[in-house]
Amino acid sequence: MKPMRKKSVETALKEEPTILPFTPMSELEHLLKVADAVALDANKVWAEIWAEFKQIVTSGGLISPEVDNGFVPTCGWPEFLEKFWLMKHYLDSIQRICTKKH
Repeated sequence: MKPMRKKSVETALKEEPTILPFTPMSELEHLLKVADAVALDANKVWAEIWAEFKQIVTSGGLISPEVDNGFVPTCGWPEFLEKFWLMKHYLDSIQRICTKKH
């Protein structure tokens, strides 16, 4: 077996990169990876939102009576509402991928 020689930086920079066409299967795999990454981010945001509510919800899923005085998220209302908009953005992105409107 012949030892492979490394190309010089100048030669590598002059060469055109190899561009492979997207096959339907490779495009599907790519979109699934993108959807998976977006869904992972959406789940992280959901966990942050749930962490805010978990402190006021009983183990049976009921809202505790202390909330009669009002709920104020520990992160503050602006950040809390931003998390909802971020969640909507992630869900919209996944929907666009699934409906081929990407």
